[in-house]
Amino acid sequence: MRALFTSFIILSVIFIAGCGSSYPNRNPVGEPFPTVTGKSLAEEEIVVPDAFRGEKVILVLAYEQDAQFDVDRWGIGFFTAELDLPPVYEIPTIPGLLPTIFKDAIDGGMRKGIPKESWRDVITVYGGGGGVLAEWTGTENDLNARIVLLDEQGVVRWFHDRGYGLPPLQDLLETLKKDQ
Repeated sequence: MRALFTSFIILSVIFIAGCGSSYPNRNPVGEPFPTVTGKSLAEEEIVVPDAFRGEKVILVLAYEQDAQFDVDRWGIGFFTAELDLPPVYEIPTIPGLLPTIFKDAIDGGMRKGIPKESWRDVITVYGGGGGVLAEWTGTENDLNARIVLLDEQGVVRWFHDRGYGLPPLQDLLETLKKDQ
């Protein structure tokens, strides 16, 4: 019964979060990534992008639970790429006060579907920080992940928000090859 109640709460929060503001999509290439605080599923507080200073990283932002399909396709593309990629972090982002209240239940639900060794690579950003990211990238077509390549200073070098495809993956890989 408790599991059913928890599932109901998680689904309700995600539904309510999906009813929030919609922001026009925008391309932030050349801009510094906004400073937000999140918590990894391993319970570590992480300030993004400060935690990654000095290294390139790929961030995969998602605003809806159903964006996981796109996130997974990008993950397969990254895994099969014939290039050493920088570290990849998934950033589930849920703006608003109500999801923040239930973040422990939501994170617990995510932990159930993610292997423990991957928990440190999933950083959830709720509330005001989630709102900052949503407005910064835009939330139109929210079933598409936002793929962000950050340079060593936390500046966006590459960005894509139109869904996984081989041409965008190839473009990202070409960008990475130029920097090697």
